[in-house]
Parts: sequence; C-alpha cells; structure tokens
Amino acid sequence: MFLFSSSSNTPLSVPDIDFFSTLPHSSPSVHSLSDFFSMYVHLSLPFPLSSFSFPPLCLSPSIVLLSVCHCPQAHPALKAFMCGSLSGTCSTLLFQPLDLVKTRLQTLQNNAKPGAPKVGMFTVLINVIRTENFFSLWKGVSPSFMRCIPGVGIYFSTFYSLKQHYFQERAPNAGEAVLLGAGARAVAGVCMLPFTVIKTRFESGCYNYVSVSGALRSVYETEGIRALFSGLTATLLRDAPFSGIYVMFYSQAKKALPQEVTSSAYAPLVNFSCGVVAGIMASLATQPADVVKTHIQISPSHWSTTDAVRYIYMEHGMSGFFRGAVPRSLRRTLMAAMAWTVYEQLMARMGLKS
Repeated sequence: MFLFSSSSNTPLSVPDIDFFSTLPHSSPSVHSLSDFFSMYVHLSLPFPLSSFSFPPLCLSPSIVLLSVCHCPQAHPALKAFMCGSLSGTCSTLLFQPLDLVKTRLQTLQNNAKPGAPKVGMFTVLINVIRTENFFSLWKGVSPSFMRCIPGVGIYFSTFYSLKQHYFQERAPNAGEAVLLGAGARAVAGVCMLPFTVIKTRFESGCYNYVSVSGALRSVYETEGIRALFSGLTATLLRDAPFSGIYVMFYSQAKKALPQEVTSSAYAPLVNFSCGVVAGIMASLATQPADVVKTHIQISPSHWSTTDAVRYIYMEHGMSGFFRGAVPRSLRRTLMAAMAWTVYEQLMARMGLKS
C-alpha cells in the first residue's frame, strides 16, 4: 500500500508510515459501509499506484473533494462532479484488467486463422500474464484514468443538473430515466472520446505507445485529428443506450423496494445489488456496438461504422458481435454498480439528493 505525501509526489510505503495515523482525530469509527465512505473522503487514495506504468497522480481526488464539501459556495453540480470523479477512480483501478481482456478478445478474431479454436477469457488472461507480466493486465490504465476520472464526473454532474432542472418535483418515469441517462452519457462520451481511442489502442497490444501524451501526439501527427474521434457513432450507440437502460432499471428496481429497505443501514448493499442487475441488462443490450467501436478505433484505415459491421458479420457471423461479452459485462456491471453506490453515499453525506 502507498500513500502520497502532501508536499511531494513521492510514494510512502507502509513501513515508512502508519496508515491509521493518517486518519484525522475526528474520524468516526468504521462500523458500517456508510462509515467507510465517510472516512474515505478524509484520505489520500491508498492505492499502490507506483506498481503500475503510469505517472503518479499529483492531485489527490479525495483532498479536493474534501475542500469542495466544506465550501458552502460550491455549486451542487460541482459537488456532483467531484463525487463522480472519486467513484470513477475507485472502479477504474479495480476493473481495468477485465477491460484489457475484453479488448484482446475482440481484436484476436482479426488474426485468427479459419478453423482455429475459440479463445476464451481465461486463456487470454493467462496468456497476458505468461508472455508479458502480471501488471500488464493494467496496460491502458493511464488513459483509462484520464478518461474515467473527469468522464464519470462529467456524467454525474450532467445527470444531476438535468434531473434537478426537469425533475425537481417528482421522480422520472421509466422512459424519462432512459433519456436522462442517455443524455448525460452522450455529453461525457463526446468530451472524452480522444482518450477512449488511446485507451483502446493501449489495450489492444497492436501499438507501442509509451505515454498518453505521446500517443495523442502520434495519432494527431500521423492520422490527423479525425482519428482521435474515430468510432464516435459506435461509441454513442454503445454508451448512450447503456446508460439509459442502466438508469431505467436501476431507478425502477430501487422504486420497487420498500422505503425502510432503501433507507436502512444496508442501503449501500441494496444500491449495489440494484446496480448489478441493471448493469447486466444494459451490457448485453449494447455489446454489438462495443465490438464495432473497438474495430473502428484500432484500425488505422478510418473505417466507417458500416464498414466495421460488414467486416465483423462477413468474417465471424452474428457471434462476432458478442465477442468479449463476459469480461465486458463483468466490468461494466461491477464498475457502474460501484460508481453509483459511492456517488450516492457521498452525495447523501453532503445532504444532496442524488
């Protein structure tokens, strides 16, 4: 475990510092998951960031979040942004290996010989560890952070702003929940698309980029600005429906539960469970669009969405559109469930209705 000192970017290992001595004297005892989330706000991220091949984060999201929380002048949308960014940090780091395995599965089919046996998720996982190393499972985590930390923040702040503007007096119905989630995700997806392209290329193993900035420069100089926004249509066809379907199932599942359950000490667990159910439904519905997006973004020949759809269908049939469905469903489901759980707990701690 590593912590970053406030005066430098130097990671401090466990032998150098007593982790629990970093807790403020006023920190509450941890008796429940809610207490954990409350305590977590006071801490710098205790992740082993120096173990991975990306620069240390100079800005601790929890420190910034704490300052925003205690600033009475801070706009609620800004607080929603910070809550979303923190939840995105946690979930991105935990579930990055599943995203890499999903991308490798989807790109392996391009190089597979006719009649070759199908490669499964665990085969890819073991192969990455054997041929590269264990931490190669986090390849692409740097662009993932640069995409997800602000991206999830933009998503939740947009979602919060839209909900407060249009549904302040009542809860949205199923159809309105779809539009609400899809609209917020479309805004975040367009803003973060260049980092999505770089992340996909990092994970594919087909490009030897050294850093995110170097990758952005290389793509811009060799392929032009258009390449940084490749797969925009497929990305929107994947992300907007995913978020819309997710928010619909998530809100409807919570609405169906008794009030005493959703307001009890088990509320985080209930939220997480509702998120898992919603994530599975949304992941399966948007899997074909994810496969199309991956093929477009790793191709240097500027494929259109139609070109990618035609290629996948001609080469692999309908099953090609569901390649990598298992690791993607696991990652998107768990990541979304965790992000929403953390977001709602932090918003509740600030006295804001999520």
